[in-house]
Amino acid sequence: MDTIYTDDRRAKRNVAVLVVAQAILGAQMPMIFAIGGLAGKQLASNPCWATLPISMIVFGSMTTAPWLSPLMQRNGRQFGFMLGAFAGMLGAMISAAGLFFANFPLFLVGSYITGIYMSAQGFYRFAATDTATDTFKPKAISYVMAGGLISAIVGPQLNKVVGDINPVIPFLGSYLAIVAINLFGLFLFLALDLPKGSKSAPKVLDAPIARTRKALLAHPPIIVAIIVGMVSYALMNLVMTSTPLAVVGCGYGVDSSNDIVTAHVLAMFVPSFFTGHLIARFGVKTIMATGLVILAFAGLAALAGVQLADEAASPSLLSFYVGLILLGVGWNFGFIGATTMLAQAHEPHERGVIQGLNDLLVFGGVTVASLASGGLMNCSGGSPIDGWTAVNVAMVPFLALAGGSLIWLALRPKDL
Repeated sequence: MDTIYTDDRRAKRNVAVLVVAQAILGAQMPMIFAIGGLAGKQLASNPCWATLPISMIVFGSMTTAPWLSPLMQRNGRQFGFMLGAFAGMLGAMISAAGLFFANFPLFLVGSYITGIYMSAQGFYRFAATDTATDTFKPKAISYVMAGGLISAIVGPQLNKVVGDINPVIPFLGSYLAIVAINLFGLFLFLALDLPKGSKSAPKVLDAPIARTRKALLAHPPIIVAIIVGMVSYALMNLVMTSTPLAVVGCGYGVDSSNDIVTAHVLAMFVPSFFTGHLIARFGVKTIMATGLVILAFAGLAALAGVQLADEAASPSLLSFYVGLILLGVGWNFGFIGATTMLAQAHEPHERGVIQGLNDLLVFGGVTVASLASGGLMNCSGGSPIDGWTAVNVAMVPFLALAGGSLIWLALRPKDL
């Protein structure tokens, strides 16, 4: 890889490009998460498989990360991000064909390929730190994540605009819009100024050797960062994937579902404007722990809505909004905190190994969560309320795991 030097002027330029990428290309993910389960329910023969398209996207991301990260180490981030945009465009085209022909397996193939884009997007946050000083790193991560603020507004609202272009084939317009979004991304990434990759660098005889995966995972801050990142992302996905099914199942419209997803994704990214500053002031472990507590309150808010529904037809829209907003904020603190801890716990020459391994494990957990989401929502009890209850109760053991890992790390202050 070419010489990596820290230069915050260079880093700020790259952050600006990555913020735009997160804002515009990133809009496709809330678009898909708002309609993917509904489209799956429309195409699948068994409603228990309604969220399988979302699971395939996350599975695609999980299986892509282990080869995409080393590929970017060799060929540069720019190459990897352009590959991701191309995959997003191809995946949306195939998904659109699956909708047009009412072919669920074809729709799943498109969803899997879309997962390659999702994996590439996950590395935007790491790319922001490649040329940043240690002081600027948490802020750079936060700024890039804050680009999701625009995607939170654009994505679900764009669904409203294009979703009914073809009233005979619901959701087709959304996937065609995603094709155009990714085409824009292919040109956007030409503006990046990042290291070109190890293939373009001269060989250095005394170059440092990366630790093995086993040695990296034996380092307490790394394993805790992975656990908290995995739990934060998996639980967010578990609940968010079920939300459109729960909202529509409780008698509300698809537009209400899109609005709730918008509020949720806004809550995921608005805190990014200050999360980095909070990490710098209070410490990364404190912010991670705060995120887990907020995730717990998200589940409690949803369950409180269910309890109040005993006297009403269904949980109120307010309970969905409150639960999903808290879910977004909790994810932000937990996931940005975990990303910051991971970035501080490895050397630059180890990033190809540990970042790919991290995303393999994180999105492995998210894959299981998204697949479980449909089963819990549609096949637990006899009503959407029963399913929504099961989804939120399922959060408890995983929050305990992540909280326990942070407590364990806190007893080892010498490691971080």
